[in-house]
Amino acid sequence: MNNNKLYPFERNRYYPGKMLTSADFQAEQDYHINKMRFMNGLMYGSGVICGLGVFSLDDQSVLIESGSAIDGRGREIIVDSTTVKKLSAIEGFDRLTGDVARLSIRFKEQEIHNVYSVNRKEDEKEYEFNRISEGYELFLSDKESVETDYSPETEFLTKETLFKSENYVGEIMVPSTVCKGGNVKIVLEIRKLSGNDVSLNCRGVLEMPAFVTADGEHEIEFSVENLRLAFGDSLKKEYWVRVQDTPAIATELILRSGTGFAFEDDSAISTASNFTLRVILSKLDPMQLVGNAAGKVNLEMRGIGLLDDSVPLADLKIVRTSNNYLIDTITEDTVKNYIMTPAQMMMRNQYLSFFKKEVDLTAARTEGQQQVTSSKGGSRTEFSNIATGTVEVPLGKNARAGDIRYSGEIPHGLGMGNVYVDIGYTYVSDDPGLAANQKCTFYGNPDLFSRKGDPMTDVETAVKVLNEKGNFVVAVRLLKDVDYLTLTFRWVAIRFPSGDEMEITEDYYDKSISVATPTVIMGTKESHFFGVRFNNMKATGITYELTSPGSGEISSDGVYTAPTREGVYEIRIYCTEMPVICTYAYAIVRKKMVGEPAGRDGSAGDGGF
Repeated sequence: MNNNKLYPFERNRYYPGKMLTSADFQAEQDYHINKMRFMNGLMYGSGVICGLGVFSLDDQSVLIESGSAIDGRGREIIVDSTTVKKLSAIEGFDRLTGDVARLSIRFKEQEIHNVYSVNRKEDEKEYEFNRISEGYELFLSDKESVETDYSPETEFLTKETLFKSENYVGEIMVPSTVCKGGNVKIVLEIRKLSGNDVSLNCRGVLEMPAFVTADGEHEIEFSVENLRLAFGDSLKKEYWVRVQDTPAIATELILRSGTGFAFEDDSAISTASNFTLRVILSKLDPMQLVGNAAGKVNLEMRGIGLLDDSVPLADLKIVRTSNNYLIDTITEDTVKNYIMTPAQMMMRNQYLSFFKKEVDLTAARTEGQQQVTSSKGGSRTEFSNIATGTVEVPLGKNARAGDIRYSGEIPHGLGMGNVYVDIGYTYVSDDPGLAANQKCTFYGNPDLFSRKGDPMTDVETAVKVLNEKGNFVVAVRLLKDVDYLTLTFRWVAIRFPSGDEMEITEDYYDKSISVATPTVIMGTKESHFFGVRFNNMKATGITYELTSPGSGEISSDGVYTAPTREGVYEIRIYCTEMPVICTYAYAIVRKKMVGEPAGRDGSAGDGGF
C-alpha cells in the first residue's frame, strides 16, 4: 500500500544576497505542485472527471476518447485527443492470463528537450533535459489480480457476521448511530468465498426492540433459498425500518435462536454465538450524522490513497483463439468512478430533471381529479379545476441579496384561461415534538411561525400566469446572501370557470372524457390518433386543438402529426357543445435512432420522462 503523503509543505524563504541553486527552484516547484495535488485528493478524490470513454473500434482495437482524470496522489491525467490502440500494443497485454482484462490509465512524466549544459562541472552531464512533459500511460491487467481501492475506515457502519464457511459468508450491516423518528436501512450481504459450485439455504428472524417495520412489527424475517453465486459475487437484501422515538440511548439487534444455514455439501459452518448488533440512538438528523462520519476521517487515514496510482477505465472480455484474440464486450459502468465536480452541477441538475418530475405531464389532469367512493360501491371520477406540483428555481453561484431569478415556463395542466397560481416556500424545521426535522410548506408569510424572531424565509416571490399559453413563471428576489444553488416551492393552480361554465358545472358534475393513450412517444413527422373515451355520458362531437404554435398539426378527427423539432407538445381535447368537459394529451417527440421501433404505447412512457 503506497503512502501518498505530500505534506508538510515547505517553501523558500528569500532574503538579500541569497544564492539560489537548482535545489531551491525544485523546492519552489514542489511546494506549489504538492499543495495543488493535496487539495485535488482531499476535495475531489480519485476518478474520471470527464470523457475517457472506451469503445471497440474493431475486433482487436479500442478507441479511448479525450478526457481528464485525477489519480490517487491528486495528479491530473490529461488525454488531449482521442486515441486508437491495438490491444496487443498496450502495456501488460503479454502478461494477461484470464479472459477479462482491466484497462487503466496512469500518470507518467517524461523528460524532453535535450539541451547543452552551460557552466557544467567536469563530472556533470554534457547535455540535460530542459523540460518535463506530464503525460499518461495505458496498461492492461487481469481483472482478478486488481486489488480493490482502499477506503478510509470510519465508524459510520457497524457490521456483524451471521455465518461463515469455506464457501459463503453472511453479514448484517446497519449505521452505528441512527436517528430517532427517522428511517434506516438494514442490509444483509452474502458473499461467495470460493469457486466451489455449492448452493446456500438460510432462514432467520432478526429482532429489533427499537425499530418497527411498515407492518408495525419489531422483527425482520429473512430467507435465501438455493442461492448459487460465482466466486467474488455477492447478494444484498435491503430492509427499511423506522426508528422509534424512545428515551433509550442505545438498542440491540438480536438474532432469534433457531436460525438455520444449510449447504449442498454439508460443509462446516460457524455462526456468531449470541448474535447481537449494538446501535446508538441519536436525536441528530441524518445530514449531521453523515457529515460527522465523513469529517472525522483524519489526515493519516486520508493520506493512504489507492493501492495503485491508476484510474480504471473499462473491463474487456477477450476471446482467445489458437493464435489470435477477439474483443468480445467492453464494460464501463461498473468500473469507472466519476468525480462530481462543481462545474458540472448545472448539467447534472438539468439531466436529473428528466427523472425528477416538476409537473406530471403524463397525467396533467390526474392531479386535478379525485377518486370518490360512491355509496353504491366502486368509484367515479370527479371533475376538478385544481392542479399542483413542485418547481425548483436555480440560483446559480454567488447569489446575493437583491438578485432576481426566474423559473422557466411551467405548464399547470389546466389549459388556457383565467387560472390562479400560488406558490409555497418549502422549509425544513426542527420539530421538538417529534424529535426530528420536518418538511413544511408555508403559504403567505412564514415569519409568523418563527419562534425566535429570526426570519425563516430568505426570498420574496411573485407568479406571472400566461393565460393564453396555459403556463406560469415564478420570480424570486433574494432578501439576503445564500450559499445554496436552488430553491424548492410547491405550487397550486386553480382554474376559475367563466359565467357560462359556472351555470352548467352542476349539470356535468359526473361527466368527463379521457384519452385512451394520454401520452405517446413518437418520432418527428410521425402520426398518431388520440382516441377519446366518454365517462358517464353519451358520445358527442369532439374538438382537438394545439395549445402552442409550432406544435405540429392536429386534424378535426384527432390525427396528430409531429413537427420536425423534438420536444413535449400538448393537445387540448374538449366536447364541442360542452367545452367545460375537456382533457389533455401529450406527445413526446424525439428523433429515432436507426433500427429503433416506433414507440406508440403510451404506457411505456407513462411517468418515464
